[in-house]
Amino acid sequence: MTQNHKIHTLGELPEVLGRHRDKGRRIVHCHGVFDLLHIGHIRYFEQARSFGDVLVVTLTPDQYVDKGDKRPAFPERLRAEAIASLSVVDYVAVNEWPTAEQTLRCLKPDVYVKGSDFKSVDADRTGKLALEEGVCRELGIELRFTQDIVFSSTSLINRFFSSFSRELQDYLDLFRRRYSLDRVLEIVDEMARLKVLLVGDVIVDEYCYCSPLGASSKSPVLAVRRNSVDCFAGGVLAVANHLANFADQVTLLTVLGDRDDYRDLIVSALHPRVRPQFWIQDNAPTLVKRRYLDGYTLHKLLEVYNMDDSGLSADKDGQMCSTVRAQAPQHDMVVAADFGHGAVSSSLSQSLVEHAPFLAVNTQVNAGNAAMHTISKYARADYISLTERELRLDCRDQKTDLRPLGCQTAARFHSEALAVTKGRQGACLCGPDGAFVVVPAFASKAVDSVGSGDAFFAISSLAIRLGAPFEIAGFLGNVAGALAVQIIGNQKAIDKASLTKYITSLLK
Repeated sequence: MTQNHKIHTLGELPEVLGRHRDKGRRIVHCHGVFDLLHIGHIRYFEQARSFGDVLVVTLTPDQYVDKGDKRPAFPERLRAEAIASLSVVDYVAVNEWPTAEQTLRCLKPDVYVKGSDFKSVDADRTGKLALEEGVCRELGIELRFTQDIVFSSTSLINRFFSSFSRELQDYLDLFRRRYSLDRVLEIVDEMARLKVLLVGDVIVDEYCYCSPLGASSKSPVLAVRRNSVDCFAGGVLAVANHLANFADQVTLLTVLGDRDDYRDLIVSALHPRVRPQFWIQDNAPTLVKRRYLDGYTLHKLLEVYNMDDSGLSADKDGQMCSTVRAQAPQHDMVVAADFGHGAVSSSLSQSLVEHAPFLAVNTQVNAGNAAMHTISKYARADYISLTERELRLDCRDQKTDLRPLGCQTAARFHSEALAVTKGRQGACLCGPDGAFVVVPAFASKAVDSVGSGDAFFAISSLAIRLGAPFEIAGFLGNVAGALAVQIIGNQKAIDKASLTKYITSLLK
């Protein structure tokens, strides 16, 4: 069979495989990325083929490869051609979904084969193999594991074809010597035992995609045509979803307006492990940040706020403070995602300081609070995450080096750690005792930077609560940020499987 005749669409394969079944042949299925074809893959295919008569291989499509920046190294078409060139493989198709559960339902092979790097279902920290095993049990598909030497495309690419700068490669080499992959992933696993109380501002991020028409004929104004609109659950809602993908449960306390409340959108967007409690602000809308973007480049042209940041009435604010006092001790940590739009009053911040068993705080400076909102709103915090600008605004200091400034601020707030995020320059973590760690950024391109700081804050706060070393906490936060900048708005939250795969791609 020629190489071109081996490659099919997923929709064509059931009929093709059906002809083999009619002749009593056993169908064997392998699935993966297969980014850099190597001897380990070839021996995996050969052993898989020995379990049946016909070997079909499906590939993860480019858009769903979550092994880190600039992956896959080879596009899906070339990966399919490479595998089709192997005589041991009978058919190849590019998958239509991020994982293989639906693919198994589509192809219904007799045997589904995973490589020896998995060893068992329990060895897969992403949880995807457990889902595939469930489908195999449901359909009566035999799940088998090969037993052979293990190679890794990711490890080979990192060693010989890395797209990272020499400085970043050197940093990762040093990090691997200090911390094993298992140690880092153990911390991610341990997050699942934490119960989190979360407070902060709801933001509905509305993205209006436009195409330019040109300058207005009567005034020097850019005219655009609005083509489509997306709405995303942002602000504290995005932080809640990030946390819920890792923690045991998340209790969310927040504020909605009594008109244009977006409640249906908000409730439907929240992770099932988030338990929301809403307070209603009278005569106010739920905050919407409406951004107008060029639909081709995704460059933002204009941002319009629809908000009333006056906050809750005194009675309702008192109720919210009472809820914090009652519920904070029942949780392992309290997280304040404070965007400065009125949900967290001064009395509520005081309640958080007084009653949180462990308090993690992010106070954001943005156009909507006119730089009048800094970390000094809180008397103390166990963990603080700020941008460099937010730190310097609070300290009223543009010149002091970051290390002494960060460490002094950590001591001032009695913090275990203070993180300072610097965008493409990475992040620094400071301790009150002078401890200082710099972790580089891992993303070389950004589709949309909105929400990357929220992802960093959410994941790093869980790590610090678990007592993780500063460098691991910063590393995990930067991996989360690198994943977030590849997502438009807050279209989806950072999940454990994606984070685990990205970490593995960096440390193998």
